[in-house]
Amino acid sequence: MKNRKIHILIADDHALMRVGIRSMLESQSAFDVVGECCDGESAVRMAQEIKPDVIIMDLMMPKMNGAEATKAILESNPEIKIIVLTSFGASVEMAKAIQAGAAGALLKESPSEELIKAIFAVMNGETAIHSEVSEYIDELECQPELTQRQLEILTAIAAGNTDKAIADEFKISIAGVRK
Repeated sequence: MKNRKIHILIADDHALMRVGIRSMLESQSAFDVVGECCDGESAVRMAQEIKPDVIIMDLMMPKMNGAEATKAILESNPEIKIIVLTSFGASVEMAKAIQAGAAGALLKESPSEELIKAIFAVMNGETAIHSEVSEYIDELECQPELTQRQLEILTAIAAGNTDKAIADEFKISIAGVRK
């Protein structure tokens, strides 16, 4: 079993991206691309049928995005390793994919060697998260949770209400609105 190839499913809504990833992976003797799909729902279905070792998952796809598909796949197949690819490094959807259990997160502009290293890393139980994505997630985790009341005040601010009008509406001081 040690010499068995790593079975990979590619999920991306862009045909050229799938062809490029497949070509790059098939040039490596350690990998066997066992399937391709073009949307999140198909990724979930194929993961259940094929049970690949690794899924290279586009973040933004039709029917179900990569974060939603990652969550659905890992709920029933937690042993599958998912590496999410995106053109948008710092995004809430990427953070959701990692929270859902994606083991890797790379930018589509990354060199092919980075994807190859990421596949081996996640197969060894490690994570492979691009530094830009990691920094963004760290920033998100440092931000405090807002209370319902704070969200209501922010909504009033975003609607263009003055500090005084908001203070009157919520029966707080103007300093409280600004805080």
